This record gives sequence, structure tokens and C-alpha cells, in this order.
Amino acid sequence: MTVLPFLSKRAPAFADIPDEKWNDWRWQLSHRLNSAEEIEKVISLTESERKALSAAHLFRVDVTPYFVSLIDPNDPDDPIRKQVIPTDREMVSFIAEMEDSLAEDKHSPVPGLVHRYPDRVLMLVTTQCASYCRYCTRARIVGDPAAQFSRHEFDMQIEYLKKYAPGPGRAAFGWRPARFGPQNPGRDSHPSARNPAY
Repeated sequence: MTVLPFLSKRAPAFADIPDEKWNDWRWQLSHRLNSAEEIEKVISLTESERKALSAAHLFRVDVTPYFVSLIDPNDPDDPIRKQVIPTDREMVSFIAEMEDSLAEDKHSPVPGLVHRYPDRVLMLVTTQCASYCRYCTRARIVGDPAAQFSRHEFDMQIEYLKKYAPGPGRAAFGWRPARFGPQNPGRDSHPSARNPAY
């Protein structure tokens, strides 16, 4: 059986990026697009999108070069586009709008941990994502580059897990657990690095 190389879709704006960079998640993260000017080099923006991307105080916009390359540049209804590119409709509040629509804060015994069901625990391991979804139910806690869970908060999560949540029903939320891998000097920050039961 012949193994073919993986060819990643790439917008023409990124044609000159060498494969070793393009296929490196660190490069992708450090070259995210977040302004109308940057995104418009890849896709044709509508007036509504341009207005939203220029607005202050909108939920964070960051899109990796790979992810923006998946968008049909001329289709305003492209589903991936709707996932990550804001429109001016986000600038209008509505009556049913809720900051914590899943009521996770109410079920959070320690910061970064949600324990709603007796046999399930959700651990929020990061507040940062590679790309920010416009429908994010955790927008209240993600996207601020200065906001991260502290080592003390991770320790509180582990202590809670040991005490109240034994067993396999644990889930970790956050983009790319590899960010906590051996290459990352902060890998010991991840609870699983210190707790083999995780």
C-alpha cells in the first residue's frame, strides 16, 4: 500500500508558506488572522462582516490560516465562515441573550471545573482557542489573552476530582491538548501531568 502525503487546503494568500511551517500548529497559532484587513486578503467580506470586524468590544476574532483557507471565499453563507467570521448582527443585544447559557457557573465548585451530572466532570484546561466560534457558549471565559487558569486553580481541580469525581467520566475542554506536550515548558501545568488517574 502506498502512503500518500497529506495535502492541506491552502488559500492562495498562503501559497508561499513552506510546508514545514504550514503544517506546524505553532506557526498556525502565531499567524492567526483577526482584522478585516488580514481576513480580506483571503476571503471577500460583506459590508456586515467588515463592520463587525471593525467594531470594538466584540467577542474575540482569531482564525488560523488553515481554517480560513477552508472557507469558500465568495460564499457569504459558507458554514465555516458563519462559524468564525462575525456579522453586524452580533452588535445588537437581544432579550434572550444569556452570558452563561448552559448555567455552568452554577455547577462549578472550583474555577475551571463543571460538575453538573453525578458521573461527569468537565475540566476547562485553557481559556484560549485556535479559532473563536461566534456561537461559543463559553465566551464569558475564553478569548482574553491575559486570562488563564492558574496552577493553584489546576491544583484545586485535581483535589476536587480526587475527592468527589472518581472514575472515568471526565472530559477536558480546550483546543489542542498537544499544547501541554513535552515541547511545552508549561506542560506540568496540565493536571494530567501530575495525576496518572486523570
